[in-house]
Amino acid sequence: MVKRRVETMEENRRKLIAAARKAFAEKGYAAASMDELTAEVGLTRGALYHNFGDKRGLLAAVVDQIDMEMASRAQEIGAHAGDGWQGLLAEGAAYIEMALDPEVQRIVLLDGPAVLGDPSQWPSQSSCLQATRQTVERLIAQGVLKPVDAEAAARLLNGAALNAALWIAASDEPQDVLPKAIEAFDALAAGLLKTSA
Repeated sequence: MVKRRVETMEENRRKLIAAARKAFAEKGYAAASMDELTAEVGLTRGALYHNFGDKRGLLAAVVDQIDMEMASRAQEIGAHAGDGWQGLLAEGAAYIEMALDPEVQRIVLLDGPAVLGDPSQWPSQSSCLQATRQTVERLIAQGVLKPVDAEAAARLLNGAALNAALWIAASDEPQDVLPKAIEAFDALAAGLLKTSA
């Protein structure tokens, strides 16, 4: 009985997140109707409030889901880039390039910061930061990067990628901004490389 109730709650949560993701992508956060969204999946507003507290809480869950998918995709691309250094650059470029995706652009990069505040404080960004920190620590230990503070370097790299993505999302010409953003990201990151004597 309890197991079934938990499964139903999880299923309702999944339905609400999927419906919200679609509505937020198509209409934007402000224009998305919670009544329409809940009716579409056959649930009540009570289910929404029970699972997420309010519309803002639902947006946070959607942003978290998409942001985790972005991080996972970027890490997968980085893992196939050759060595650790190339992987770090490929991850950053992949994250920046995802700003061209209309769903990412609208939900994560435009509505997310406007409604949820500073993206660097989001839980999904925190896990991204830890992954970057581990990569930086490994590259420092291998003598690829200068022996700088790994957390500081990870925060600056993640911040540069996030701000590049925000710039692209807000731009009238995102396709023109993308190569400039990636080139500058690579140049900034290269400043961490240990130069051979």
